[in-house]
Amino acid sequence: MSKTFKVRVNGQHELTVDPSAGSLLEAMEAAGIETRFHCRDGFCGACRTKVNSGDIEYINEPLAIVRPGDCLACCCIPASDLDIDH
Repeated sequence: MSKTFKVRVNGQHELTVDPSAGSLLEAMEAAGIETRFHCRDGFCGACRTKVNSGDIEYINEPLAIVRPGDCLACCCIPASDLDIDH
């Protein structure tokens, strides 16, 4: 069984996320959280998300520019409990 992580989104929603089940974006969609995205592959940066605390890992390295403190939700998974603003 995979380790799961708690992900707090926009200070309102708390999800339990299994990183083996897909990207952070997919986890938010499955929970019914409105999300921003376009490409789902890390090319466009539309899913840029602020990481307030915690760690992520990229499933595939994004090609869009990612500023420190941000992640691209379409191509990352949690590596610890997270607090994010999307």
